[in-house]
Order: sequence, then structure tokens, then C-alpha cells
Amino acid sequence: MTLDDLASLIASRQDADPDSSWTAKLLAKGPEKCAEKFGEEAIEAIIEAVKGDKTRLTSEAADVLYHLLVMLTARGVTLDEVMQELAKRQGTSGIAEKAAR
Repeated sequence: MTLDDLASLIASRQDADPDSSWTAKLLAKGPEKCAEKFGEEAIEAIIEAVKGDKTRLTSEAADVLYHLLVMLTARGVTLDEVMQELAKRQGTSGIAEKAAR
């Protein structure tokens, strides 16, 4: 599954019954809850990165990507928009890009 596939799947669940879909349930709780869940998953990934457990980090990273896309969907931001933003930054030093913000 690609990130595009996952983003499309998440978008398709926006109108699904929250009792039949975890994604629909998260989206129904609103953007704030989606952001909170993303933060929880990010912290879990950080913990596994510090521990050095590659298998657990891989699992948590998958959760982070999923919950990031749910959070973006909850706020009406598409993966394409994020990719366009990254494309704008291509060829620019990360240090220069950060200084320009």
C-alpha cells in the first residue's frame, strides 16, 4: 500500500458509519481528537526510536503515518497539498528553508 492509497482510503471513510470504521470513528470525533491521537502515536514512535527496537519503531511509524493522514483529512488538507509543499522546498537547504519561515 502506498501513502496515496492510504490517503484515498482514509478520505473514503469520512462518510462511513463510525460504528463500522475506526477511521470514521476518529474523524467523527473531530480534528482536535485526531490531532491528539497523532501526538500519542508520535510519542510512541519516539520512545521506540530511543530504545532502538527496529521492529517496534517500524510498527509505530506506520501508526504515525496513518494518524498523520487522518489528522490532515480532518482539517481538509490533502496528501497532494503536502507533497506540493515539499516539492516547493526541493533544492533548498533545510537550514535556508527554516530561516525563511
